[in-house]
Amino acid sequence: MRGGVRLGVDVGDVRIGVARCDPSGYLAVPVETVRRGAGDLERLAALTEESEAVEVVVGLPVSLSGREGPAAAKAREFAGELAERLAPVPVRLFDERLSTVGAQQGFRAQGRSTKSTRNRIDQAAAAVILQNALDTERSTGKPPGSPVRRRSASE
Repeated sequence: MRGGVRLGVDVGDVRIGVARCDPSGYLAVPVETVRRGAGDLERLAALTEESEAVEVVVGLPVSLSGREGPAAAKAREFAGELAERLAPVPVRLFDERLSTVGAQQGFRAQGRSTKSTRNRIDQAAAAVILQNALDTERSTGKPPGSPVRRRSASE
C-alpha cells in the first residue's frame, strides 16, 4: 500500500463532496462540501495543498451494468480540469457505483432526513468512494481506478 494522504471527490452538478484519508491510507473521513462553479477548482487545490495530498480520487458514476452515461462524461471532464489544475499531483477516476446510495442509507439509519443532510451526504459519498479505492489498493496491491491524463497545451 502506497503511503500518503489522498483526497476523495464526489462530483455533482451543484455540490462536490470531499473526503481525505490518514497518511497510512487506512481510513477515509468526510471533510467538506464545495459549491460547484466558480472557484471550485481553486478550493480543491487549496484542500489538496493543505492536506499535502499525494493523489486525488474522483468518483466515476457508472450504471450497475458498467455503462457510462452523461454523468460519467461530466465527471471525466471535471477530473481532466482538476488534473490540469493540480499538476503534478495525480488524479485518478474510480468507479463510484452506489456510493451516494450507501451514504444516504447511513443517514437514514440514524433517523436523519436526506433533505437536512444533503451537504453531509456529498461528503459521506466522497468518503465511501475513497474508502473503496483504498480497500481496493490494499487488496490488489495496485493503484485503484485509472489515471486521468492532463491535456497538452495543443488540445
